[in-house]
Amino acid sequence: MRKNVKLTALAAATSALALGLTACGSSSDPSSTKADGGKTDESKPLVIAASPSPHADILNFVKDKLAAKEGLKLEVKEFTDYVLPNTATEQGQVDGNYFQHKPYLDDFNKKNGTNIVPVVNVHLEPLGLYSKKAKALTDIKPGQTIAVPNDTTNEGRALQLLAANNLITLKEGVGTSAKLSDITDKKGLEFKELEAATVPRALNDVDAAVINGNYALEANLAPAKDALILEKAEGNPYANFLAVEKGNQDDPRIQKLAKLLNSDEVKKFIEEKYQGSVTPAFGTPQA
Repeated sequence: MRKNVKLTALAAATSALALGLTACGSSSDPSSTKADGGKTDESKPLVIAASPSPHADILNFVKDKLAAKEGLKLEVKEFTDYVLPNTATEQGQVDGNYFQHKPYLDDFNKKNGTNIVPVVNVHLEPLGLYSKKAKALTDIKPGQTIAVPNDTTNEGRALQLLAANNLITLKEGVGTSAKLSDITDKKGLEFKELEAATVPRALNDVDAAVINGNYALEANLAPAKDALILEKAEGNPYANFLAVEKGNQDDPRIQKLAKLLNSDEVKKFIEEKYQGSVTPAFGTPQA
């Protein structure tokens, strides 16, 4: 995921977005109250910010196949970065977002003073190591360069994946907050830090790269088939979820969407469309 920046540095960008998003933003109904004290109108469209794939794909399935029977008007706004969906949610330009996992959100809220909270888990996207040069993990040799995401949570996640597969050794106890400086033995490898969204484009310039699941899909990579190594789903804390500004969890439209995102129909859609590259995470704890 993309490196966090301060909200103040994003004011201009989010202001520009407001013109395009305000007309679609939420208003309200006598029965539910927004975090800012306003009312939400259940007849108005629910606008959700999302990464293009698989998040927007899943939301559009809900919009096209399931929303009408619940009386939900759903609009999906696609974002190609990992910062603006949260700032747009915090500032009320969208009603919620679906693109991130809990370690990233916790880090974002802490650094930016935002109050975004998870509503319901939907899926897991295993992080993987990819290469256009190596055919197997044993082809990764000293002197080669591996690209990794440069944001706090996903760099640590990437380094843990490499350490679990004996490509590097990390300081004991660093966990998912590991940084390059926490590597005690690089085993002759070099590392290139890049914004998560740009890592797939670097595959031709490095020997291997650790890529987030959604960006791998956007780059026409099939994680279950193309990754040299892939995170295990069991015990994985990186479930992606629907999120809102704190206080808006009980918006009836959000509750309808949460129910649909955890439906049997969505489970079947994820399993059939992504063939193990994305897996349902219904019921995964958000702790």
